Amino acid sequence: MSLAGLLCLSGVAQAGERLSVVATTGMIADAVREVGGDRVEVRALMGSGVDPHGYRQTRTDIVAMTRADLVLWHGLYLEAQMEGFLEKLARRQSVVAVAESLPTDDLLSHAEYDDRIDPHVWMDPDLWSRVVLVVRDALIEASPDDADVFRDNADRFRADLAQLADYARRTTATVPDESRVLLTAHDAFGYFGRAYDFEVVGIQGISTQSEAGLSRIRTLVDLLVERDVQAVFVESSVSDRNIRALIEGAASRGHEISLGGELFSDAMGPDGSYEGSYIGMIDHNVTTITRALGGEAPAGGMQGRLAGH
Repeated sequence: MSLAGLLCLSGVAQAGERLSVVATTGMIADAVREVGGDRVEVRALMGSGVDPHGYRQTRTDIVAMTRADLVLWHGLYLEAQMEGFLEKLARRQSVVAVAESLPTDDLLSHAEYDDRIDPHVWMDPDLWSRVVLVVRDALIEASPDDADVFRDNADRFRADLAQLADYARRTTATVPDESRVLLTAHDAFGYFGRAYDFEVVGIQGISTQSEAGLSRIRTLVDLLVERDVQAVFVESSVSDRNIRALIEGAASRGHEISLGGELFSDAMGPDGSYEGSYIGMIDHNVTTITRALGGEAPAGGMQGRLAGH
C-alpha cells in the first residue's frame, strides 16, 4: 500500500476496546502507561538506546501510527527526521506534540542553534510533570468516558514525580561546590543543570547530529585539567568515542579522569527494568551523577531498585 493509502486508514477505536496510542519516545510511552492504565494500549517507536534526533520512521511505524487512535510525539525538534511526516499526519487524525505546550519562559534556548529550543525537558521531573498533564488531556479527548480514571492516575503519577524531584534536590545538594561540573557526550542535561545547580558541558550540541571537532576536544581537555574535573559520563544512546578521547587527552596532560558511569539521556533503560521507566531513568541519573562527583546517595537509589548500585 502507498503512503497516501496508509494515511487514509482510520484510527477510530471500537466501543469497548482499549485506546490505541503510539508514542515516539519511551518517556512519553511511560507517561501514557501511568495515566492510561489498563484503558490504553501503547506502543513506543523508539526503544532503549535509540537516538531520537536521527530516528526515521519505518514502514511498520507508519502503519502503526495511521491505525492508532492517538499519536503522541515530543516536538521541539527532538524528532527532527520525523517532523514533516508527523505534521502531515496531524491534518488527518489526532496527533499531539506534548512538549510544545510548555511556556516559552520555561524552556532553554541554545546559543549554537538559532530559533531552536533545547528539547530535553524530561531531565527536570517538575517540568515533565506538566507534560504529563498534556498527555492526560490528550487521552481524555480521545476517550472521554475514561476521563475520571485518567485524572486519578495522572494525580497519582504526578505525586510520584514530586517525590522524585525532591529526592533529586536533596541528593544532588550533597555534591561539593567545586565538583558541580557535569560533562557528557551531548548537551542533553541543561534542564537537569538548571534544576539542580550544575554547570553542564556537552561535547556535542543539543542534537547528536552535530559534530565535535578536534578543537572542541582540546578545549574541553583544557577545561577538565583547569577545573580539576574528576569524572565524565557516557550516554546510553550516544557513542562513547568522544568521551574516551577526552579521558585520553587529559591523561596525556597528567590528569586522571574516571568514567563516572553511563547516563540515560534520550532513551530510557531496557524494557521491563526499573531503569526502563521514567522514574527509574531519572533515579539512575541522579544517583550515578551524585556518587561519581563526590556526593552522597543511598545504595540502590531512591527506591533501592537500581541495578549495579
